[in-house]
Amino acid sequence: MKLLTNPIFLKMALVLFASGFAFVMATLMMRRVRKSLGEQDALPAVAPTAEQLPMHAYHAVIQQLKQQKHELASLREAEQRRAKSSENISAAVLSNLSSGVLFFGPNGLARQANQAAKNILGIASPTGMDAETIFRQTSLSRTSGTAPGSLAAGVQEVLRHGMPLPRVEAEHLTPGGERRVVEVMASRVLAADGSVLGVTCLINNQTEIANIRRQMELRGDLSAEMALALRTSLITISGYAQQLAHNHDPELAAQLAADIAAEAKHLDHTIGGFLAESKKAQAASANNL
Repeated sequence: MKLLTNPIFLKMALVLFASGFAFVMATLMMRRVRKSLGEQDALPAVAPTAEQLPMHAYHAVIQQLKQQKHELASLREAEQRRAKSSENISAAVLSNLSSGVLFFGPNGLARQANQAAKNILGIASPTGMDAETIFRQTSLSRTSGTAPGSLAAGVQEVLRHGMPLPRVEAEHLTPGGERRVVEVMASRVLAADGSVLGVTCLINNQTEIANIRRQMELRGDLSAEMALALRTSLITISGYAQQLAHNHDPELAAQLAADIAAEAKHLDHTIGGFLAESKKAQAASANNL
C-alpha cells in the first residue's frame, strides 16, 4: 500500500503505461499500412480517383510548360540566327560603300566604322574614340546652312538635340600628316521605341574635287590676267599702226615698226607662258585622277 502511494512509483507506472500504449498503437498502424500497400499492389491499374486528379493535372501542366520552353528556345535561336544574318549583311554593305560611315553610340564614343571611313580619316581603328579625338585635326572650311564651330561640336549637338548636321566641308589632317578635304553629314539614329541609339556620320573624300576647283579658280584668274594683257598689247599695237599709217618720216616709221615688233614679241611671250601654265594644270589634274 505504501508503494501505491509513493509519487515516484506512480510516475514510473504512468510512463510505462504510456510507452506500452504507444508501442501497441504503432504496431497496429504498421500492420494497417502494410495491408493497405499490399492491396494497392494487388489491384489492377484504374483511372485516377478524385484525390489523384490534381497530381495528374500538375504533371500535365509541367509537361506543357517544358514543351513551351523548348519552343521558345527554338524561336530564340531562330531569331538570333536571323539577327546574325542581318548583321552580317549590314556589315558587308557598309564595308563595300565608297563613302565612309562612322557610328557614335549614346555615350559619344565611336562604336563602328567601315573601311572607307578608316581610309579617309587615316585612323586604323577609331572604335572607342570620341568625336573630339577623331576630328581633333579637322577644321571647317565650307558649310551649308547653319553649322557649329567645329565638327566634333556638331556631332555632340546632333546627339543631344537631334537636329541633323547639314553638309559641311572641312580640312582634315591625318595622323600621317596628309591633308584631305572631307565632306561630312550627321544625323541621329532612333530605335523603334524612340530611344536614341547614337549618331551616324557620312564622310566623303572631296580632296580631288577641291583640287580641281582650285585649279579652275586659278585658271580663271590667269584667264583674266591674260585677257587684260592681250587687250593692252592690242591697244598698243593698234596705236603704233595708226601712227605708222599717217607718218611720212622714214626714221619715225622704222621706230614705230620696231615698237610694233617688240610689242608683238611681248604678246607672244605672254601667250606662251599662259599655255605652259595651262598644260601644267592639265597634267596635275590627270595625275590626281
